[in-house]
Amino acid sequence: MIELIVIDVDGTLTDGKIYYSSEGEEIKAFNIKDGLMIASWNRLGKKSAIITGRISNMVERRAKELKITYVEQGIRDKAAKLKEICEKENISLSNVAVIGDDMNDFSMMKIVKRTFAPFDANPYIYDYVSDPLTKKGGDGAVAEMIEILLKEENLYDKFLELWVN
Repeated sequence: MIELIVIDVDGTLTDGKIYYSSEGEEIKAFNIKDGLMIASWNRLGKKSAIITGRISNMVERRAKELKITYVEQGIRDKAAKLKEICEKENISLSNVAVIGDDMNDFSMMKIVKRTFAPFDANPYIYDYVSDPLTKKGGDGAVAEMIEILLKEENLYDKFLELWVN
């Protein structure tokens, strides 16, 4: 049973593009469908984490809105950070699902059993992905992953109850 989902940001939670305003402020776009599914995952008593190599105030803000359990930015060794979170939460790596799109996510992907990648991920990463997705990064890939997990774990009806009652 998956207890923790780990999400990369650029190219997974976003489309991988980074925009800068004329004032130099970084701008990213987040998919509302991903947000609803992450928030639902958390409301069902599961844990979530963002582990990303970049640092962005926008990521911090979005994670706070969604009540993401862990927000780890500026991380070079993503596998080490994931192990640290698992140790703190007493969660086995076999109960973790990772979604990533590029080579810097590889270290996390090779230590867990469930791995997901958006449709437009780096082709090399697919050699290490248990579940390739049909959605692109920033276009509902994270939502697709969570829906798959909820259905597999017979939690989809509980997910629906969060919103229809």
